[in-house]
Amino acid sequence: MHNVIIGTAGHVDHGKTALVRALTGVDTDRLEEEKRRGITIDLGFAWLDLPNGAKAGIVDVPGHERFIRNMLSGAGGIDLALLVVAADEGVMPQTREHLGILSLLGINKGCVAVTKVDLVEEDWLEMMLEELKEELSDSFLKDAPILPVSAHTGQGMEDLKKVLLDLVEQAPGKDSRRPFRLPVDRVFTMPGFGTVVTGTLIEGSLGEGEDVMLYPTQESHKVRSLQVHGNRVDRAVAGQRVAVNLQKARQEDIPRGGVLASPGSMQPGMMMDVALRVLKDAARTLENGSRLHFHHGSGETLCKLVLLGGKERLLPGEEGFGQLRFEEEVAAKAGDAFVLRFYSPLETVGGGTVLDPTPYKHRPSSVKALEKLKLLHGGDLSQKVEALLLGHGTHFVPARSLALQLAVDEAAVNECLQALDGQGHVMSLRQGLYLHQNSLEALGQKAQTILADFHQKNPLRMGMRREELRSALLPGQAAEDGDQVVDALLSRRAFVPGGPGFALPDFVITLSPKQQSLKDALLKRFEEARFSPPEKPALLADNIKEKEFPRVLDHLLDQGILQAVSPDIFFLSQDLDQAWQSFHELANQKEEVTLADFRDALNTSRKYALAILELWDRRGLTRKVGEGRRLA
Repeated sequence: MHNVIIGTAGHVDHGKTALVRALTGVDTDRLEEEKRRGITIDLGFAWLDLPNGAKAGIVDVPGHERFIRNMLSGAGGIDLALLVVAADEGVMPQTREHLGILSLLGINKGCVAVTKVDLVEEDWLEMMLEELKEELSDSFLKDAPILPVSAHTGQGMEDLKKVLLDLVEQAPGKDSRRPFRLPVDRVFTMPGFGTVVTGTLIEGSLGEGEDVMLYPTQESHKVRSLQVHGNRVDRAVAGQRVAVNLQKARQEDIPRGGVLASPGSMQPGMMMDVALRVLKDAARTLENGSRLHFHHGSGETLCKLVLLGGKERLLPGEEGFGQLRFEEEVAAKAGDAFVLRFYSPLETVGGGTVLDPTPYKHRPSSVKALEKLKLLHGGDLSQKVEALLLGHGTHFVPARSLALQLAVDEAAVNECLQALDGQGHVMSLRQGLYLHQNSLEALGQKAQTILADFHQKNPLRMGMRREELRSALLPGQAAEDGDQVVDALLSRRAFVPGGPGFALPDFVITLSPKQQSLKDALLKRFEEARFSPPEKPALLADNIKEKEFPRVLDHLLDQGILQAVSPDIFFLSQDLDQAWQSFHELANQKEEVTLADFRDALNTSRKYALAILELWDRRGLTRKVGEGRRLA
């Protein structure tokens, strides 16, 4: 049988703890103050022995309005609700609030125990039951069994146990195949053992000796030992209440609200995209910009609500989408339920479902963000994967990150991505990175803007070099990935080859009369100098008053009329061709061509001859052997 957690709910002093004690024999009030005051303050834990030998965990929650936060820290892991209503008082404020909280957390099965029936007359009980049915008529417990019981006399207790057994058998249970996750609801130190944390194992399984990670701090720990229902076990599985003894962990470093989980299985964040729902009987509206208490798992933190779609508020009973911005990091998964309470006064107003645990910041009026959230809320896996890729924009995304965002198996995400790639919706990059085709189009537009600006500032250059364009287009990305995007955009004719780089398709170099005059004079100077050319510092000094001269020089280099053999030495390309022919002739005559041989053939100085030879060495055209060189 699968493991199931039953959670109590109901108003203070309606007999939840007494009922659990009658069912299980366990007094869940463990604090001295609880025993002295006669009310539950913190979470209590017990287990119910079932006829088939299995055990169902029970979480007993406080009912007093001052301890709702404690109630919420234990309600997140329950599968079945045991709503407790005292026969002598009927439905009270925390009855309704607890019921609303359970519905927000997605709990849809349970039963109702009407306690203290030994204290009321039959007529009163019948009237109270009718009122209770009316109160539950629009809740998930509208068709649930209602059982009059007395923890004091034992009346109805066996019937309640049978109902709970039936509910446990019908409950779907939790998934033990996923990475394990355990929200921490209690931390204490045991002499001789060290730090122990307890919680409901809501996903996966956990074994002795395994490595675990505490989120959101991402601290690494190791499991020393495990207990389930007071018994030591080698492995605990989803749906069980578990006590985890951690090696070398300090109690003060593990707060209630932290999450123990498989290393690398979660992504903490400061924001969260969510689907929202306001309770029908909420006393207030949910306003854009509200400061709220966010309750998730066993934790609580403060957040600011940003409603999306241009909404300023959500009224009682309304639904919508929003982004929660936290005051400290939060670790959650897509599909998780949460509850929202006002900052002041502390009242439960609504809750919802996590859609994206690590989104980018959205503008409230963003249509794209709203469409993304709608797909994440109601789309199939393929639509969700595509929506997240679109949300990442021009960032390259690995399949693993998408799987973490969606809290699904990576293999399923890979299958979706391959299908989307085949349909032309996404672009596959190296090492399992992906980019949506819409984002590729956006990069094409960005590249055209970059090139237009480049042409305006460099009207005599044929094009922007690949590395310049790649760095401006995709700053911080690996060169191989950037080059793949550049090539894809080139194939789409977002730009065309231009000299040593790329240019806009309609770009044409046009020299002004002054620029043409400088170009003619410069070429004449190189033609006359041939293999003893003027060097760059001298050229710039001679033309220091000519603002256009550096552009003209770059223009000749871009067009390949001039070639740089070193940072300061340039030759006409036609002269370098002649030099290469001269080297070939020497190589045919001699086994090795010395620097002096080559210098004399060109009728130049040693410096210029050596600069040419070293260029050819770098290009792999020649190789140095002894005192001379040979063709490579």
